[in-house]
Amino acid sequence: MQHHIVPATPENIVHAAKIIRAGGLVAMPTETVYGLGANAYDSSAVASIFAAKNRPTFNPLISHIADIDFLPQYAETDARVMALAEHFWPGPLTFVLRRKDLSPALDLASAGLPTVSVRMPNHPVALSLIRQAGVPIVAPSANRSQSISPTTALHVWESLGPRVDLILDGGACSVGVESTIIDVTTDKIVMLRAGGIPLETLESFLGETVLISQGNPDLPTSPGQMLRHYAPEHPLRIHATAPMEDEFYIAFGPTKERFELNLSPRGDLTEAATHLFDYLHKADAQRSYPKIALAPIPEEGLGRAINDRIRRAAYRR
Repeated sequence: MQHHIVPATPENIVHAAKIIRAGGLVAMPTETVYGLGANAYDSSAVASIFAAKNRPTFNPLISHIADIDFLPQYAETDARVMALAEHFWPGPLTFVLRRKDLSPALDLASAGLPTVSVRMPNHPVALSLIRQAGVPIVAPSANRSQSISPTTALHVWESLGPRVDLILDGGACSVGVESTIIDVTTDKIVMLRAGGIPLETLESFLGETVLISQGNPDLPTSPGQMLRHYAPEHPLRIHATAPMEDEFYIAFGPTKERFELNLSPRGDLTEAATHLFDYLHKADAQRSYPKIALAPIPEEGLGRAINDRIRRAAYRR
């Protein structure tokens, strides 16, 4: 394991950039979750991401860039897009934009769509790696498709193991849920995935209503639209006000119920988002209870992102 997980030192970041340029896969920390990175312009490397994750190729990937000035070269932008980028980047906000770079190498990363998903992560290791590599890095979450997202380097190793050429250990992720994704290709902005930037924050900045779409899980236009996603192996019951005898209970806020973990004893949604995937990993690793239950989460602020993740995690066909 140790030769795959390395501390994110400047020397190791330079080495990781060489792996990216050579067509390899590097797991990198971001503020949201760990991403499984490859050169966006290397279709073989991008194909390796889909293979390593067992991810369907119709599910597009997010391109990560390190400088706002690069965005107009990569995608169609306007004053509204650039204002959003200047305000929220680097940070957990992804834009769906019309592709400007029509290189065939990007077709696989974009799932053949005329759009591209792109963001600038707010993590020094990710930004340094992108700059050292000199190319946009496509990076979905560094875990097997539909399983719990990774917020530590160890989570990556436990899910993907040697399918990753190198895992840069940058510590635990500070936000803990994936980025908010918005479609900015039409007059009205549409939220395609709730995430690290709350709906209310976007609407306050824009001074307008942001529409919400769940997308088409059979033909997604952005990541995070599959019906089943982020799922533990143990059956998960959500909106549980109290645990059953056979359930590992993850509470939220003050409670008199028996619980094993509490996302935030004081009911803080930011703290809860930070803990969500880590606690689901812990709940899934234990063997004292055959099932998992999770307390109700308010449908506001970061609670929308948390509820989106747990609804998909609990989904059963």
